[in-house]
Amino acid sequence: MTPVNIVGMAALKELDVIAVTDHNSCKNCPAVMKLAEAYGVLAIPGMELTTQEEVHVVCLFEELGAAMDFDAYVYEHLLPVPNREDIFGRQLIMDEEENILGRVEKLLINSTDIAFDRIFDILKGYDGVMVPAHIEKNANSLLANLGFVPPDSRFGSFELKDMKQLHRVAGENPYLKGCRVITNSDAHYLADIHEPVNTLHCQEKSIKGVLAALRN
Repeated sequence: MTPVNIVGMAALKELDVIAVTDHNSCKNCPAVMKLAEAYGVLAIPGMELTTQEEVHVVCLFEELGAAMDFDAYVYEHLLPVPNREDIFGRQLIMDEEENILGRVEKLLINSTDIAFDRIFDILKGYDGVMVPAHIEKNANSLLANLGFVPPDSRFGSFELKDMKQLHRVAGENPYLKGCRVITNSDAHYLADIHEPVNTLHCQEKSIKGVLAALRN
């Protein structure tokens, strides 16, 4: 799952738009975006943030600079547990030619001390969009970890892993009926990257256009 292979597979499958959202990190977004431009794929810089409640939230940004600023903010709020490469594997930072630029020292699969109810306001300062991830899953999801959708929520989109669960999930959580629902490959391996079967209606094919649709 190097930047070259991810973007190359996306191009091979003729995907129009991808987002790379590593756990609690945007550090490989610069390489991905350079490669995506060369391959003719639109790449959105992002992160899959883990809140203090261990809820996964996809965070997407209009600008790479804002994503990297958010990356620095999140790293300061990530639990200070060092990565054990012999257990969890390497956490590499790579460039577009697959040179290793460095390693992330803190364990990225840990949680941060950022509460779920703060994310919307924090992301406004970075022109970012929040999308609660795989909310029907039994772990690391809004519904599993919090047990409900907070009534003061302001997110406009949420993500389902299994779209067959949509009617049940929305029926049990009325807030979600006013949101856009998306599904994606959530790929941790190259073979898991979806074929171009899902679509998102946008005013324009740009990062700004995609994020406008997700803000709903």
